[in-house]
Amino acid sequence: MKRLLKYVVLMLAFATPAAALDLSAMTDDEKEAFGVAVRNYLLDNPELIIEVIQVLESQRVADEAQIDRDLAIKYEDDLFDDGYSHVSGNPEGDIRIVEFIDYRCGYCRKAHPEVKEMVEEDGNISVVYKEYPILGEQSVIAARVAITTRLLYGGEVYEDMQDALMAFSGNLTEAGVRRLADALELDADEILATMTTDAISDEINRNHALGSAMAITGTPTFVAEQEMLRGYVPKDQFANLVAILRKQ
Repeated sequence: MKRLLKYVVLMLAFATPAAALDLSAMTDDEKEAFGVAVRNYLLDNPELIIEVIQVLESQRVADEAQIDRDLAIKYEDDLFDDGYSHVSGNPEGDIRIVEFIDYRCGYCRKAHPEVKEMVEEDGNISVVYKEYPILGEQSVIAARVAITTRLLYGGEVYEDMQDALMAFSGNLTEAGVRRLADALELDADEILATMTTDAISDEINRNHALGSAMAITGTPTFVAEQEMLRGYVPKDQFANLVAILRKQ
């Protein structure tokens, strides 16, 4: 509210003689009269409040977007070339996207097939997947299964496991992990033995550290080149952003 009043006063300042708006030079009675005048003006022109709120909101959004761009630039190597995350799509694509995912996140599940479709249809996008389990122990188990699958069987099978984890319902008990492994004709015993090792934990911890440094508190979060998208983005809007990025 104080910021709103500040902007209102500033707007009034441009429409009022400068001497009358030197608050430091006003007497107490003049300040009180000025306050009454501002109040009456706002009551007579309520649309001004809406206009000021819109200006403040636009500025807030712009400020936050710039902060996110600065973060994307600062952590570019950690985002796009960390040496361990899987790269899907076209590794030589002209647009790079990073996705922080949690397999227990409903919006990640909604976005997953749409992102895959967009990447396949475009043909010139790379997607780096960051396992980012933040929704509890089941999320951590799912991330461990995914990373283990990638380390043991490679990127193509990892993507198959991603699809399976996104569609999986219920708790990921040992029986659940075995069911997933059996469906993909993988060695369940090897996955179960590997998924709790330090190598898996270290990758998750590194992703959490990066996400914390970038103030990522929800999934999915995307970084498309220098633009950060915090939350689900419909496929058509995402494709439009890609087109805009190509023109920059």
